[in-house]
Amino acid sequence: MQDKPFVQRKYADVPERLNQLSRAVIGAAIEVHRQLGPGLLERTYEDALAIEFELRNIKFERQVPLAIRYKDQLVTSCALDLLVEGELVVELKAVDALLQIHRAQVVAYLQAGAFELGLLMNFNVPVLKDGIRRVILTSPLEPVVIEPATLK
Repeated sequence: MQDKPFVQRKYADVPERLNQLSRAVIGAAIEVHRQLGPGLLERTYEDALAIEFELRNIKFERQVPLAIRYKDQLVTSCALDLLVEGELVVELKAVDALLQIHRAQVVAYLQAGAFELGLLMNFNVPVLKDGIRRVILTSPLEPVVIEPATLK
């Protein structure tokens, strides 16, 4: 089976509350990256981002369990790195490069939890904005689209 191509979507295609929330999360992540830089373990960035969220009064949960179902039966469960305000999935990485499998992981989380927007963040880059991708779920059955994240 061949992968479906990813199509660009704009910020206007996502509810403004999610755009504002994603900007706040990106701003917090940039501050963490400015202070710590690249080269640390993913868990270190998660811990630091949790502190930054608390300082900025951003409501979040860590390692949120998410059930994966097949034909209405539980197959397994996984954990979202961060769930912000109960609706924005944040998946953290500290890898040499983001791969298609990392995007697919976020897509699976969005579909399983019926979330619309996720942020995939790789902290192992010189400039964090180069390591952030917005993953947008158009509907549970339609392809997911990815665009580079920016601070619009």
